[in-house]
Amino acid sequence: MDNPSPLGPSDLATFLRAHAIPGELLQLDALTPTVEAAAQAVGTEPDNIVKSILFLVGAEPVLAITCGQAYVERRQIAALYGVGRKKVKLATADEVLRESGYTVGAMPPFGHRQPLPTLIDRRVLERNEVYAGGGSDGTLLRIPPQVILRVTQARVLDLTLSGVSSVLADVD
Repeated sequence: MDNPSPLGPSDLATFLRAHAIPGELLQLDALTPTVEAAAQAVGTEPDNIVKSILFLVGAEPVLAITCGQAYVERRQIAALYGVGRKKVKLATADEVLRESGYTVGAMPPFGHRQPLPTLIDRRVLERNEVYAGGGSDGTLLRIPPQVILRVTQARVLDLTLSGVSSVLADVD
């Protein structure tokens, strides 16, 4: 299984059905390579688009889920795992495909080749409904964020830069 075929929307649909997960796959007429393009394609604000970003902590994959254009602060992940920030690296496209089965930009928050340890930014859970990667760059998954939390068994924390300053303020 050196070069497995990428998973796609049909694989995600199968996962949704098999696990009775309430979510809707939206096949779009437009490609959604960016948060802005995805938001425009479904007529919502960018913060209702969630990104699933794979990091490697040492050699172990960790999925981070955050809203819109928020920047995931590696220091938060490093602190959680008790490693230095330089031990937390953004996965390459090949690593994303190998670990999740999906290509970069199309990765859903779950339904991967293997379950991935998952972190979810608390701001995602403030939304009623979000749009996540749906398995291709023309497919989005519309889903309540609480369902993502339940399915992934994610750990909730501040993953963004604004979360860092609030954590640091609490320490002073």
